[in-house]
Amino acid sequence: MESRFNFFTAAPDAYRAMRGLEQYLHDCGLEENLLHLVKLRASQINGCAYCLDMHSKDLRAIGESEQRLYTLDAWRECPWYTDRERAALAWTEALTLITNGHVPDSVYQQVRPHFTDKELSDLTLAITTINAWNRICVSSRVEPGTYQPAKRAK
Repeated sequence: MESRFNFFTAAPDAYRAMRGLEQYLHDCGLEENLLHLVKLRASQINGCAYCLDMHSKDLRAIGESEQRLYTLDAWRECPWYTDRERAALAWTEALTLITNGHVPDSVYQQVRPHFTDKELSDLTLAITTINAWNRICVSSRVEPGTYQPAKRAK
């Protein structure tokens, strides 16, 4: 598959704005693994190869188990996701598939006990942001495989 255009160099100010959202999310207080799980799940739904590669690598780098990575698309049937993660994943799916009935009250009722207003706002922003990245990468055909997670201090 050949890249169509390079969004990052063609629109550097837009790229910086998107990176600003990512920096905010990094500092917002939500758990790093939770953020990557919802980003990975949205990327699975959207079929974004670049983001699937990136967030699976980021999750491995922070110690996520292969079992949880491989079964993420079947999270409802697997006992190894917490109630908070399940709520976040349900919220992710509802927002990502918003044309399928918008965001049902039942999903809101599921997520509400697990997140404060700020956390739910930040989670919503994270899901919105990864959906934007997915659309940028899919439409421009960013080539997967080159991403490497940042080195972590030991």
